[in-house]
Amino acid sequence: MDSFELNKVLGAILAGCIVVLCVHLLANSIFAPVQPAKPGFQIAAQQPASSAPAAKTEAPAPIATRLASADVNRGKSETKVCMTCHTLNKGGPNKVGPNLWGVVDRPRASHPGFDYSAAMKAKGGKWTFDEIDKFLTHPQGYIPGTKMTFSGIQSSGQRANLIAYLRTLSDNPVPLPQAAAPASSGSAQSPSQKGKAGG
Repeated sequence: MDSFELNKVLGAILAGCIVVLCVHLLANSIFAPVQPAKPGFQIAAQQPASSAPAAKTEAPAPIATRLASADVNRGKSETKVCMTCHTLNKGGPNKVGPNLWGVVDRPRASHPGFDYSAAMKAKGGKWTFDEIDKFLTHPQGYIPGTKMTFSGIQSSGQRANLIAYLRTLSDNPVPLPQAAAPASSGSAQSPSQKGKAGG
């Protein structure tokens, strides 16, 4: 290759390098990256709205009040769930649970022939209306260790209906408890008013 041809090759290579360099400089000037004031990304965290206090669960009325308006017929229909583990008739056999004839006001763990749990025996006392109501709400919660695995009846009205029917399963049903009298609506007189009235 003579010097003329060599110069042409070197000139072409040099021209190519100059073009690449110019393109690179032009690209940097157009697409120059903008450096942030602070490195990284700032994420705006939304503050959770202050939740209003949860409404308190209203306590059910006393069992005496609920029994006064209980529906015995509805209570009878609700015993279907009881009959899975209990018999209700007089002299009926024990099943998974004891026979429930005469259960209201009966001493706990006292029905003949049934093997009660140690927890039930230790609880003692009688199956009063109030005690049955508490037990039916959550058996395992009220007497931990009881053999009764039933989850409970959350409706206070349904419990009252059921207890009202259980009360009838007796030759001599226990009298219904007296509901507390409503508070007097009349305001009490102040001592000065009493003095004027006695004038």
